[in-house]
Amino acid sequence: MRIMPLTLRSLVRPMALAGVCLAGVTTACHEAPAQVPPSITFQTIPPSQEGGSDRMAVIAGRVTGARPGQRLVLFAKSGVWWVQPLAAEPFTSLGADGSWKTTTHLGREYAALLVDADYQPPDKTDALPPQGGPVIVVASVQGSDPGNLAAVHPRRLSFSGYEWEVRQVPSDRGGENDYDPANAWVDADGFLHLKISRRDDRWTSGEVRLTRSLGYGTYVFTVRDVSQLDPSAALGLFTWDDEGAEQNHRELDVEISRWGDPAIKNAQYVVQPYYLASNVSRFEAPAGRLTHAFRWEPARATFFSAIGARLPAAGFFARHVFTAGVPVPGGETVHMNLYYFRHSRLPLKKEAEVVIEKFQYLP
Repeated sequence: MRIMPLTLRSLVRPMALAGVCLAGVTTACHEAPAQVPPSITFQTIPPSQEGGSDRMAVIAGRVTGARPGQRLVLFAKSGVWWVQPLAAEPFTSLGADGSWKTTTHLGREYAALLVDADYQPPDKTDALPPQGGPVIVVASVQGSDPGNLAAVHPRRLSFSGYEWEVRQVPSDRGGENDYDPANAWVDADGFLHLKISRRDDRWTSGEVRLTRSLGYGTYVFTVRDVSQLDPSAALGLFTWDDEGAEQNHRELDVEISRWGDPAIKNAQYVVQPYYLASNVSRFEAPAGRLTHAFRWEPARATFFSAIGARLPAAGFFARHVFTAGVPVPGGETVHMNLYYFRHSRLPLKKEAEVVIEKFQYLP
């Protein structure tokens, strides 16, 4: 048998190969773990119920595999998908461990989207956006059995012979506003009080809504003097239908506010949408007790205001008739609220309170 002599070249080559193998092993040992595919899970699922502006519940879950800068967007389906918890607050923060928790308006289904930082969600949509591009993950779930999880049920009060629900959840009317049920009450004389108050270093507003729909007819509100209302406060006496987006939520308004500008008139009648000039009629409401009303008829809404606690046969200090864009009845209810107009150029200076002595409905 012939023995091959050892040479420097024959020794170096195997060592070089060994070095390559060792380098490969070392690289494998220190290689970062594979990126976990992003996913969303629901841990607290609200009940399956028709939505409404006054009905909310807690929703919570966890995101895994999220990258820095990515955010969570929630939707609730009630007819269409509505961004949650508010159109003015469409993103839900993620904890360091990927957990998330917030409140949502109720719906039949709920959805969570993990999105890139530049994604801007719609206020509402007929269908959830597909996964791809800035939408990283889309997860949805049916609402839970209403018997398993209780929604936040509003306190109720009796005023002018009707039952009203007291708002206790946030709203984006006039900007993001919190509502405290303590800001709405009925006194010993049967008068409704609505208040903007400052508690725990934050402003809270007050609102009530009728528990049933009334439809066509005359809506009458008798209100004590509001001539000294803070320019950044707003009193709304209006109809609203959560589900009636195609009819501008069937919103007809009497609004008392200077919208943050002390130089403008302090009241207006509105058939939504307000951004059409022909849909707004502004006027100056004088000091003292006033009665505001509107007569809602097919294709016609007549607004009028009078001094005192009743509507006279004539002598209104303000009146306007709208014949375009007038909605038809549906699921609307009467709302009365006093809130901080957050878009004001002037900050709210002090607490405010309004007394509504009477509400009447005449078919």
